[in-house]
Amino acid sequence: MRIVAGSAKGVRLAPVPDGTRPLADRAREGLFSSLGDAIRDAAVLDLFAGTGAVGIEALSRGAERAVLVDSGAKAVRTARENLDRTRLSDRAGVLRMDALKAVQSDIGEFDVVFLDPPYGLPESALQAILGEIAARGVVVKGGLVVVTRPIKSSIPVIPVDWSPDRRLSYGDAVVLIYMA
Repeated sequence: MRIVAGSAKGVRLAPVPDGTRPLADRAREGLFSSLGDAIRDAAVLDLFAGTGAVGIEALSRGAERAVLVDSGAKAVRTARENLDRTRLSDRAGVLRMDALKAVQSDIGEFDVVFLDPPYGLPESALQAILGEIAARGVVVKGGLVVVTRPIKSSIPVIPVDWSPDRRLSYGDAVVLIYMA
């Protein structure tokens, strides 16, 4: 895996820890091309960060700051190593905690929230996280929430004040983009 574009373009990332399914380079490239200028100067939250590739890609492409959250110790170590490799550590924080607990905490307000949960995560758990993001104002009005799911899964029910923006498909993944 590598960073696709921006200030850290081409930087190879640390090996993916066991049990982590990162978003493929091609899917990340397509996603960020689709998001365009929405990333520039944005505050980004990367839930289920794994290697940190999505949050780091956002920083590389001009996001102001990022918070990367994962519950796995190996994933957190890998995300920190990748921030060091890309020399973007000064604009990011990495938290080891459950995604739901993170959004229930005083984590802050973000312009873009990425969720790339394990494909086995129950829909009810995803619904709970999306509900908390909306209820607690984790994403700003007009901000984006990006959810990655397996192509054959059902589309999550979204909070009433969000609207579907785009749907992108890459291999076995579908990327759903919502506007808050």
